[in-house]
Amino acid sequence: MEKLSQFIKERRKSLGLTQEDLSFKAGVGLRFVRDLEQGKKSLMVDKVNQVLSLFGHELGPVPTERNEDR
Repeated sequence: MEKLSQFIKERRKSLGLTQEDLSFKAGVGLRFVRDLEQGKKSLMVDKVNQVLSLFGHELGPVPTERNEDR
């Protein structure tokens, strides 16, 4: 979640948007943007994708290293 929240915050700032601007443009609540940027663990995927779509991105599976003992 840390990489996602950092990505959103950096993109928003690089475009000169406030959190309020981003929430309006993405059609999500200001509280949601704040939670997203703070790395809240449980967020609605569809809303995350609404925000990411403004930056030409969407959530998707990312490979992780697996421990052979699992």
